Amino acid sequence: MKFAVLANGEWDVDWGRRKLSQYDFLICADGGGNHALQAGRLPDVLIGDLDSITPENLELCRQKDVQIQQYPREKDETDLELALEFAVSQLELQPSSLDSHSLWLYGAIGGRVDHLLGNLALLLNFWKRGYRIYLEDPLHEIYLLQGREVLKGRQGQELSIISVTEKARITTEGLYYPLTGDVIVQDSPRGISNVFLGEKAVVQVDEGIVLLVLLA
Repeated sequence: MKFAVLANGEWDVDWGRRKLSQYDFLICADGGGNHALQAGRLPDVLIGDLDSITPENLELCRQKDVQIQQYPREKDETDLELALEFAVSQLELQPSSLDSHSLWLYGAIGGRVDHLLGNLALLLNFWKRGYRIYLEDPLHEIYLLQGREVLKGRQGQELSIISVTEKARITTEGLYYPLTGDVIVQDSPRGISNVFLGEKAVVQVDEGIVLLVLLA
């Protein structure tokens, strides 16, 4: 099964409708339920303090027997963190495979900058626990990388590589600005706005962890 989590950030309904159709199971963090219903998709689980979903949509979810987990507003975790924790609990029930350690996250970019920074922190939190979260919107695909990966893209497409550890040692192929065992440090934007030379590129991270930002 493929799992997606939908938060309450900026949302493109038409784009979102196409994306959500790819998933078997949808977990909505509070107001993410509004986005799901706008896109014609009923959440499988609605979770959070439920102060952002509209009363009408909340009632609809109740009528449709959506699993609802309500938490107090005063809590240590964000609604999205609770949704991701629930998603991981479901992944752990799946047969072991590549997808059993991957989650796709929507509605988590845009709006408040503090929310975005907190959401990026969650990517690192779950990465350290063995789960990769792909954060997507119409303009970006964002995820963490350690080791080697072949990326699919198109000529001229931009890719940014940002170290989230104190330093990262990186080698690339197929990018306009090549890196050959170069070190990118956490407090430098050196890896911003590289460019695909063709339809694929290779990024190898031999030391540290990087955040990849693939622009649409």
